[in-house]
Amino acid sequence: MTIARTICLGFLGAILLGTLLLMLPLSMASGSWNDPLVALFTSTSAVCVTGLSVVDTGTAFSTFGQCVILFLIQIGGLGYMTLSTFLMLLIGRRFDLAQKFAIKESFDQPYNQGTRTLIRSIIATTLIGELTGIFLLYIRFSQDFGAASGLWMSIFHSISAWNNAGFSLFSDSLVGYHNSWIINLVIPALVIFGGIGYEVIIEFYLWLQHRRKGKLRRFNFSLNFIVVTRTTLWLLGIGTIAFLFVEWNNLSTLAPMASFSDKAIAAWFQSMTTRTAGFNSIDIGNMTTAGLFITMGLMFIGASPSGTGGGVKTTTMSILANCTLSVLRGHNTVTIHQREISQTIIFKAIAVVFGSATVITLVTAIISVSNPNLELIDVLFEVISAFATVGLSTGITASLSGIGKIAIIGTMYCGRVGVLLLMSAILGEATPQRISYPEENLLVG
Repeated sequence: MTIARTICLGFLGAILLGTLLLMLPLSMASGSWNDPLVALFTSTSAVCVTGLSVVDTGTAFSTFGQCVILFLIQIGGLGYMTLSTFLMLLIGRRFDLAQKFAIKESFDQPYNQGTRTLIRSIIATTLIGELTGIFLLYIRFSQDFGAASGLWMSIFHSISAWNNAGFSLFSDSLVGYHNSWIINLVIPALVIFGGIGYEVIIEFYLWLQHRRKGKLRRFNFSLNFIVVTRTTLWLLGIGTIAFLFVEWNNLSTLAPMASFSDKAIAAWFQSMTTRTAGFNSIDIGNMTTAGLFITMGLMFIGASPSGTGGGVKTTTMSILANCTLSVLRGHNTVTIHQREISQTIIFKAIAVVFGSATVITLVTAIISVSNPNLELIDVLFEVISAFATVGLSTGITASLSGIGKIAIIGTMYCGRVGVLLLMSAILGEATPQRISYPEENLLVG
């Protein structure tokens, strides 16, 4: 039982448990047994914090069923290893070196020091973020649904947003709130902070402590913090401008909105939701072709390492972009902010992108063959959304064939655990290469 297999089987166990619970008549609003495939699809989407669904979450499931989905979202957002380790800490049980290495693998850390502190910080950050979101969302939802229903709406959407799950109790997601400032600020804030990575949030908190004590000269931000924050801000800004440009005259999305501020906030929300959030305030199915392609590109990049989001991650694309610049400049090394990136990290970034592109291509082909009536761009959009655990859809999810739904389930699972980790679990631990071969040139490009 390797570390990779432990993590993969942990997520798989949570999915199967969720499937069994969602099949119960207690979980359904109709009081009847749920279709096993629908239960499996919904459970996988929740544990993998995706948000794709073949039924309307708000009307198909009972309050108990919605609680089960919320519980699965929380497991998927925190991660199997984080949650299991936290439970061990609560009961006072010590964990061995193998479990420490599993935590290190889960968060892609170069060392395993301070594991207990890391877990406590992650749990505390999650609770603070979600409780703050509940309080702020309650201000608006209590006006629309009353105290009790407004509180449940706030709890569900705050947890869903922080974990980048994208599940909503509204049939049209958040389209009905496209001009609500509080919804369009609180939900994006939860999504961004949840997906930016716990290490970035903890490092920012340490910076605030140093600033309060007047010791900023002794504090330096890590390269991870700099790359993640700058890449995230650039993607959010570029995405907002791009969506304004391509959707401005679209009568089904931005054109009917009265003011520039309404259009700007809708474009901002759409740019934010590609950080693997899954919520939408405009009709995805009626976006322009250019808008869909921009969305697919941003979804593929996704969120940041050690966060609740998916995709190939902002740091991966930053490394590859700087690798390209190094080649154009004739450099033999890749440097980011005066720091040299090791070959091991570069190889890993290339493997992540290549593996991800391969999975997306294969699944797109499978669904296209099993669902010949669907447009290619809709299928590709659905597959990228599933792999990047985003949850946006052009509206084809429910119409997929059984094979298509199973393919999407596998894609969501692969995207959540990570393509490299999944392959490591299947093939076994990597062994270091002990033989060096002669070097020879190869034509490229």
